[in-house]
Amino acid sequence: MSAPAPPIRRAMVEGLGTAALVAVVVGSGIQATELTHDVGVQLLANSLATVFGLGVLIALLGPVSGAHFNPAVTLAAWFTGRRTGDGPGLRDVAAYLPAQVVGAIGGAVLADAMFGKPLVAFSTQERWAGHLWLAEVVATAGLVWLVFGLARAGRAHLAPLLVAAYIGAAYWFTSSTSFANPAVTIGRAFTDTFAGIAPASVLPFLGAQLLGAAAGLGLVVVCFGRPAAADQDEAVVPHAGQQPTARSTEESALAS
Repeated sequence: MSAPAPPIRRAMVEGLGTAALVAVVVGSGIQATELTHDVGVQLLANSLATVFGLGVLIALLGPVSGAHFNPAVTLAAWFTGRRTGDGPGLRDVAAYLPAQVVGAIGGAVLADAMFGKPLVAFSTQERWAGHLWLAEVVATAGLVWLVFGLARAGRAHLAPLLVAAYIGAAYWFTSSTSFANPAVTIGRAFTDTFAGIAPASVLPFLGAQLLGAAAGLGLVVVCFGRPAAADQDEAVVPHAGQQPTARSTEESALAS
């Protein structure tokens, strides 16, 4: 059984993974708009690229940091493990959250650079409406329900496939196209392209996402009950010959 990665490496991986995810989301949106004027086809291309990219990133980086790439998931993991000491501690949270936000901004800048866009151009795409905020509550609740439900059911090894599939579906069944991630939302404010969100629209999205994360944890309790002490430890399924790494269920939860 290999030793867990040191905290600084886990935080770095969270930042790099979030940057790569946002680069996929923003870059595929730019590419789509340059190839077609059909908005439906643009969204299809954007969602498919996100599904494939997210699945790869979770499979690759999950054994190192848990592949949260999402402050809502990190906070949910800390909250569920705070009484027993399992899951990320406050130091991990304090390292993960800024790494995820900085990574998200960096990913947006990288995507703009790859397509010859201004490196930093705040989005002008307003996303300010009650139905969009409701959609973010629903999208984030479903994501947290899935991530922690898989961990509780002993099926965290399916996260690369199922989390990516859920995000792909949520692109289409939510009116907000499922941001479901505070760091990604902030990062997407830094690009005035297809995937952007105006800075003035960011704060309500963040509030809706945090509310959705709380609702998702409630759904986990309703479906699986509260975790027992014996359920806290499990192993991440090894990838490419790696030895399993012992983690709590919350640490091994993988998300976008």
